Amino acid sequence: MKYAHIAVVVSLAACLSGCASQSALDNVRNDVDAVKSRLFSIDRDLAGIREESKVSVGAIEKGFKADVSAVRKMSADIQASIDGTKGEMQALNGKLDDTLLSVKKPAEDLARYREDADKRIIALEERILKQQAALDALAKKMTEVPMVKKEEVPLAPDALYLKGLDSLKAGEIVAAREQFTKFLEQNPKHELAANGHYWIGETYYSEKNYESAILSYQDVIKNYPGKEKVVAAMLKQAMAFNEIKDSKSAKFVLKKLVEGFPKSEEAKKAKELLKEIK
Repeated sequence: MKYAHIAVVVSLAACLSGCASQSALDNVRNDVDAVKSRLFSIDRDLAGIREESKVSVGAIEKGFKADVSAVRKMSADIQASIDGTKGEMQALNGKLDDTLLSVKKPAEDLARYREDADKRIIALEERILKQQAALDALAKKMTEVPMVKKEEVPLAPDALYLKGLDSLKAGEIVAAREQFTKFLEQNPKHELAANGHYWIGETYYSEKNYESAILSYQDVIKNYPGKEKVVAAMLKQAMAFNEIKDSKSAKFVLKKLVEGFPKSEEAKKAKELLKEIK
Protein backbone atom coordinates (compact mmCIF):
# COMPACT_ATOMS: atom_id res chain seq x y z
CA MET A 1 0.00 0.00 0.00
CA LYS A 2 2.94 2.30 0.66
CA TYR A 3 4.25 1.77 -2.90
CA ALA A 4 0.83 2.57 -4.44
CA HIS A 5 0.76 5.94 -2.70
CA ILE A 6 4.18 6.74 -4.07
CA ALA A 7 3.14 5.87 -7.62
CA VAL A 8 0.07 8.09 -7.46
CA VAL A 9 2.12 10.98 -6.13
CA VAL A 10 4.67 10.58 -8.91
CA SER A 11 1.95 10.49 -11.56
CA LEU A 12 0.28 13.60 -10.26
CA ALA A 13 3.56 15.37 -10.11
CA ALA A 14 4.26 14.51 -13.73
CA CYS A 15 0.86 15.67 -14.88
CA LEU A 16 1.05 18.91 -12.97
CA SER A 17 4.37 19.81 -14.29
CA GLY A 18 3.12 19.45 -17.81
CA CYS A 19 6.57 19.61 -19.05
CA ALA A 20 7.51 15.95 -18.81
CA SER A 21 8.35 14.24 -22.03
CA GLN A 22 6.57 11.23 -23.50
CA SER A 23 9.54 9.06 -22.83
CA ALA A 24 9.59 10.10 -19.22
CA LEU A 25 5.92 9.33 -19.04
CA ASP A 26 6.52 5.90 -20.49
CA ASN A 27 9.20 5.33 -17.95
CA VAL A 28 6.86 6.36 -15.22
CA ARG A 29 4.23 3.99 -16.55
CA ASN A 30 6.74 1.20 -16.70
CA ASP A 31 7.73 1.90 -13.17
CA VAL A 32 4.10 1.95 -12.13
CA ASP A 33 3.53 -1.41 -13.83
CA ALA A 34 6.60 -2.80 -12.15
CA VAL A 35 5.35 -1.53 -8.82
CA LYS A 36 1.94 -3.03 -9.50
CA SER A 37 3.56 -6.31 -10.46
CA ARG A 38 5.58 -6.24 -7.31
CA LEU A 39 2.52 -5.37 -5.30
CA PHE A 40 0.63 -8.30 -6.84
CA SER A 41 3.53 -10.60 -6.07
CA ILE A 42 3.64 -9.31 -2.52
CA ASP A 43 -0.15 -9.77 -2.13
CA ARG A 44 0.18 -13.29 -3.46
CA ASP A 45 3.02 -14.07 -1.07
CA LEU A 46 1.04 -12.59 1.78
CA ALA A 47 -1.96 -14.77 0.84
CA GLY A 48 0.30 -17.82 0.82
CA ILE A 49 1.76 -16.81 4.13
CA ARG A 50 -1.72 -16.27 5.54
CA GLU A 51 -2.81 -19.73 4.31
CA GLU A 52 0.28 -21.38 5.72
CA SER A 53 -0.27 -19.51 8.94
CA LYS A 54 -3.87 -20.74 9.08
CA VAL A 55 -2.72 -24.34 8.50
CA SER A 56 0.11 -24.01 11.01
CA VAL A 57 -2.13 -22.39 13.59
CA GLY A 58 -4.79 -25.07 13.00
CA ALA A 59 -2.20 -27.81 13.48
CA ILE A 60 -0.83 -26.10 16.54
CA GLU A 61 -4.35 -25.58 17.89
CA LYS A 62 -5.24 -29.20 17.15
CA GLY A 63 -2.04 -30.42 18.80
CA PHE A 64 -2.67 -28.11 21.73
CA LYS A 65 -6.18 -29.45 22.12
CA ALA A 66 -4.86 -33.03 21.94
CA ASP A 67 -2.22 -32.21 24.55
CA VAL A 68 -4.84 -30.55 26.73
CA SER A 69 -7.08 -33.63 26.38
CA ALA A 70 -4.17 -35.93 27.25
CA VAL A 71 -3.28 -33.78 30.23
CA ARG A 72 -6.89 -33.80 31.39
CA LYS A 73 -7.05 -37.60 31.03
CA MET A 74 -3.76 -37.97 32.91
CA SER A 75 -5.06 -35.63 35.59
CA ALA A 76 -8.27 -37.68 35.86
CA ASP A 77 -6.23 -40.91 36.12
CA ILE A 78 -3.99 -39.38 38.75
CA GLN A 79 -7.04 -38.16 40.68
CA ALA A 80 -8.61 -41.62 40.47
CA SER A 81 -5.35 -43.15 41.70
CA ILE A 82 -5.22 -40.64 44.52
CA ASP A 83 -8.82 -41.43 45.45
CA GLY A 84 -8.04 -45.17 45.37
CA THR A 85 -4.96 -44.64 47.52
CA LYS A 86 -7.02 -42.61 49.97
CA GLY A 87 -9.53 -45.46 50.14
CA GLU A 88 -6.76 -47.98 50.76
CA MET A 89 -5.24 -45.76 53.41
CA GLN A 90 -8.61 -45.46 55.13
CA ALA A 91 -9.02 -49.24 55.02
CA LEU A 92 -5.49 -49.70 56.37
CA ASN A 93 -6.17 -47.20 59.11
CA GLY A 94 -9.30 -49.16 60.00
CA LYS A 95 -7.33 -52.43 60.11
CA LEU A 96 -4.62 -50.76 62.14
CA ASP A 97 -7.19 -49.56 64.63
CA ASP A 98 -8.63 -53.08 64.84
CA THR A 99 -5.13 -54.53 65.28
CA LEU A 100 -4.26 -52.05 67.99
CA LEU A 101 -7.53 -52.88 69.72
CA SER A 102 -6.90 -56.63 69.44
CA VAL A 103 -3.36 -56.17 70.79
CA LYS A 104 -4.55 -53.95 73.58
CA LYS A 105 -7.19 -56.43 74.74
CA PRO A 106 -4.81 -59.39 75.29
CA ALA A 107 -2.43 -57.03 77.08
CA GLU A 108 -5.26 -55.98 79.38
CA ASP A 109 -6.30 -59.61 79.84
CA LEU A 110 -2.68 -60.55 80.61
CA ALA A 111 -2.44 -57.76 83.14
CA ARG A 112 -5.64 -58.97 84.82
CA TYR A 113 -4.39 -62.55 84.73
CA ARG A 114 -1.10 -61.53 86.32
CA GLU A 115 -2.95 -59.61 88.98
CA ASP A 116 -5.18 -62.63 89.69
CA ALA A 117 -2.14 -64.93 89.68
CA ASP A 118 -0.32 -62.69 92.12
CA LYS A 119 -3.34 -62.74 94.41
CA ARG A 120 -3.55 -66.52 94.20
CA ILE A 121 0.17 -66.92 94.86
CA ILE A 122 -0.09 -64.68 97.90
CA ALA A 123 -3.09 -66.71 99.13
CA LEU A 124 -1.19 -69.98 98.58
CA GLU A 125 1.83 -68.65 100.41
CA GLU A 126 -0.38 -67.71 103.33
CA ARG A 127 -1.94 -71.19 103.34
CA ILE A 128 1.50 -72.81 103.18
CA LEU A 129 2.72 -70.69 106.08
CA LYS A 130 -0.35 -71.65 108.12
CA GLN A 131 0.07 -75.33 107.30
CA GLN A 132 3.77 -75.15 108.12
CA ALA A 133 2.95 -73.56 111.45
CA ALA A 134 0.43 -76.34 112.13
CA LEU A 135 3.01 -78.98 111.19
CA ASP A 136 5.59 -77.37 113.47
CA ALA A 137 3.09 -77.34 116.32
CA LEU A 138 2.22 -80.99 115.65
CA ALA A 139 5.89 -81.95 115.52
CA LYS A 140 6.45 -80.19 118.83
CA LYS A 141 3.59 -82.12 120.41
CA MET A 142 4.95 -85.36 118.99
CA THR A 143 8.28 -84.77 120.65
CA GLU A 144 6.51 -84.12 123.93
CA VAL A 145 4.49 -87.35 123.79
CA PRO A 146 6.48 -90.32 125.15
CA MET A 147 7.31 -92.89 122.49
CA VAL A 148 5.15 -96.02 122.77
CA LYS A 149 6.61 -99.22 121.38
CA LYS A 150 4.37 -100.56 118.67
CA GLU A 151 3.40 -104.19 118.88
CA GLU A 152 4.54 -106.15 115.88
CA VAL A 153 1.54 -106.98 113.72
CA PRO A 154 1.78 -110.51 112.35
CA LEU A 155 1.73 -110.84 108.58
CA ALA A 156 -1.08 -112.64 106.83
CA PRO A 157 -0.27 -116.31 106.05
CA ASP A 158 0.07 -115.82 102.30
CA ALA A 159 2.17 -112.69 102.80
CA LEU A 160 4.52 -114.49 105.20
CA TYR A 161 4.84 -117.41 102.76
CA LEU A 162 5.61 -115.08 99.82
CA LYS A 163 8.14 -113.23 101.96
CA GLY A 164 9.94 -116.52 102.53
CA LEU A 165 9.99 -117.21 98.78
CA ASP A 166 11.37 -113.74 98.06
CA SER A 167 14.15 -114.25 100.59
CA LEU A 168 14.98 -117.63 99.09
CA LYS A 169 15.18 -116.17 95.57
CA ALA A 170 17.40 -113.40 96.86
CA GLY A 171 19.82 -115.97 98.31
CA GLU A 172 18.92 -115.09 101.93
CA ILE A 173 18.80 -118.73 103.01
CA VAL A 174 18.64 -118.32 106.80
CA ALA A 175 16.00 -115.57 106.60
CA ALA A 176 13.91 -117.69 104.23
CA ARG A 177 14.05 -120.68 106.56
CA GLU A 178 13.02 -118.55 109.54
CA GLN A 179 10.07 -117.12 107.63
CA PHE A 180 8.86 -120.55 106.43
CA THR A 181 9.26 -121.93 109.97
CA LYS A 182 7.21 -119.04 111.37
CA PHE A 183 4.62 -119.61 108.64
CA LEU A 184 4.25 -123.27 109.68
CA GLU A 185 4.11 -122.42 113.38
CA GLN A 186 1.31 -119.91 112.84
CA ASN A 187 -0.53 -121.88 110.14
CA PRO A 188 0.06 -125.66 110.57
CA LYS A 189 -3.13 -126.54 108.68
CA HIS A 190 -2.63 -124.12 105.82
CA GLU A 191 -2.97 -125.51 102.28
CA LEU A 192 0.61 -124.41 101.59
CA ALA A 193 2.03 -126.16 104.66
CA ALA A 194 3.51 -128.97 102.54
CA ASN A 195 5.23 -126.37 100.37
CA GLY A 196 6.61 -124.71 103.51
CA HIS A 197 8.26 -127.97 104.67
CA TYR A 198 9.60 -128.54 101.15
CA TRP A 199 11.22 -125.09 100.97
CA ILE A 200 12.76 -125.55 104.40
CA GLY A 201 14.31 -128.76 103.06
CA GLU A 202 15.61 -126.74 100.06
CA THR A 203 17.32 -124.25 102.39
CA TYR A 204 19.16 -127.11 104.13
CA TYR A 205 20.00 -128.74 100.80
CA SER A 206 21.53 -125.52 99.47
CA GLU A 207 23.71 -125.40 102.61
CA LYS A 208 24.70 -129.04 102.02
CA ASN A 209 23.05 -129.98 105.32
CA TYR A 210 21.66 -133.11 103.68
CA GLU A 211 20.53 -134.89 106.89
CA SER A 212 18.27 -131.96 107.89
CA ALA A 213 17.07 -131.69 104.30
CA ILE A 214 16.10 -135.41 104.29
CA LEU A 215 14.01 -134.90 107.46
CA SER A 216 12.19 -131.86 106.01
CA TYR A 217 11.42 -133.76 102.77
CA GLN A 218 10.16 -136.65 104.89
CA ASP A 219 7.66 -134.31 106.60
CA VAL A 220 6.18 -133.61 103.17
CA ILE A 221 6.11 -137.26 102.08
CA LYS A 222 4.67 -138.56 105.33
CA ASN A 223 2.23 -135.83 106.40
CA TYR A 224 0.92 -134.56 103.04
CA PRO A 225 0.55 -137.60 100.76
CA GLY A 226 -1.99 -135.98 98.46
CA LYS A 227 -0.02 -132.81 97.74
CA GLU A 228 1.83 -132.22 94.50
CA LYS A 229 5.06 -131.37 96.31
CA VAL A 230 5.37 -135.01 97.45
CA VAL A 231 6.91 -136.11 94.13
CA ALA A 232 9.48 -133.28 94.18
CA ALA A 233 10.26 -134.04 97.85
CA MET A 234 10.89 -137.74 97.04
CA LEU A 235 13.30 -136.86 94.20
CA LYS A 236 15.23 -134.37 96.32
CA GLN A 237 15.28 -136.76 99.28
CA ALA A 238 16.81 -139.45 97.07
CA MET A 239 19.40 -136.97 95.81
CA ALA A 240 20.24 -136.04 99.44
CA PHE A 241 20.66 -139.73 100.31
CA ASN A 242 22.99 -140.06 97.35
CA GLU A 243 25.04 -137.07 98.52
CA ILE A 244 25.71 -138.74 101.89
CA LYS A 245 26.66 -141.99 100.09
CA ASP A 246 23.52 -143.85 101.18
CA SER A 247 22.86 -145.33 97.74
CA LYS A 248 20.58 -148.05 99.11
CA SER A 249 18.11 -145.55 100.56
CA ALA A 250 18.45 -143.37 97.44
CA LYS A 251 17.53 -146.29 95.13
CA PHE A 252 14.63 -147.29 97.38
CA VAL A 253 13.06 -143.80 97.26
CA LEU A 254 13.64 -143.46 93.49
CA LYS A 255 11.98 -146.80 92.75
CA LYS A 256 8.96 -145.83 94.86
CA LEU A 257 8.79 -142.55 92.93
CA VAL A 258 8.83 -144.30 89.53
CA GLU A 259 6.24 -146.86 90.63
CA GLY A 260 3.93 -144.33 92.32
CA PHE A 261 4.17 -141.51 89.76
CA PRO A 262 5.33 -143.07 86.47
CA LYS A 263 4.11 -140.22 84.19
CA SER A 264 5.64 -137.37 86.16
CA GLU A 265 8.70 -135.39 85.10
CA GLU A 266 10.34 -136.39 88.37
CA ALA A 267 9.92 -140.08 87.38
CA LYS A 268 11.96 -139.46 84.22
CA LYS A 269 14.74 -137.88 86.24
CA ALA A 270 14.50 -140.70 88.79
CA LYS A 271 15.11 -143.31 86.05
CA GLU A 272 18.18 -141.45 84.85
CA LEU A 273 19.47 -141.13 88.43
CA LEU A 274 18.95 -144.88 89.03
CA LYS A 275 21.27 -145.60 86.11
CA GLU A 276 23.95 -143.38 87.61
CA ILE A 277 23.83 -144.70 91.19
CA LYS A 278 26.12 -147.74 91.68
